[in-house]
Amino acid sequence: MDITKHDIDGGKPFDWGKTSTDYGKYRDIYPPDFYRMFTDKGYCVKGQRVLDLGTGTGVLPRNLYSLGAEWTGTDISPEQIAEAKRLSAKAGMNISFLASPAEQLDFPDGTFDAVTACQCFWYFDHKVISPMLARMLKPGGVLILLQLMWLPFDDKIAAESEKLVLQLNPAWTGAGYTRSPLWVPEAMNADFETVIQEEHDMPVHFTRKSWHGRMRACRGVGASLQGEALAAWEQADTELLNRIAPPEFDVLHHAAMAILRRRYR
Repeated sequence: MDITKHDIDGGKPFDWGKTSTDYGKYRDIYPPDFYRMFTDKGYCVKGQRVLDLGTGTGVLPRNLYSLGAEWTGTDISPEQIAEAKRLSAKAGMNISFLASPAEQLDFPDGTFDAVTACQCFWYFDHKVISPMLARMLKPGGVLILLQLMWLPFDDKIAAESEKLVLQLNPAWTGAGYTRSPLWVPEAMNADFETVIQEEHDMPVHFTRKSWHGRMRACRGVGASLQGEALAAWEQADTELLNRIAPPEFDVLHHAAMAILRRRYR
């Protein structure tokens, strides 16, 4: 399913369904400290019902399943949801997954203790989903926004990888990230108050193969390049990593979190 947003990649279409196999293999990269940012605060644990927006291949629900929360994962891409179901079934996990745009979800009032959105919240129509999520949360429920971004100005491998993507896909707006608190859209203020914001640098370990797969599974490559352009990236990125990267290495990332609590009416 093609997605277009005028403020992302200049409106160039992208389709996460094209990356589902790679996504399942190579986007499950969040280190334990990333999850502890919110689980240590008592969220997404036993006795709670959690909705994961933009779940992709179910990375958050699958990694936190052992903590005992009841998870529902949703994503706009049927291919991503199919891979999420396959991976969770293979692991013997009872997780509910639903293919749907976030703006069209319609769970009963007060269904969830928490809603998570990792690496995806900028894609949504915030004016639509803000009151919708507030309605579906229990009183005192929270919306947990998360992202983990590589730091190209601190990490040579990340910087050179970005340059290569931009050579083949100059419209890609995913390059050039710098440390900043996680962005909370102004449209959320009527329904939520921000109660926690947190940031940490985190190294993430890769091999040449896994970093190549991580880059291929990003929006600027596998979700938008096709045919000769994708083949050209494949060859050039392999040559690049053989030249500049050791067999195993860390890429410095920046983790950011914002926890928003539903306002009382």
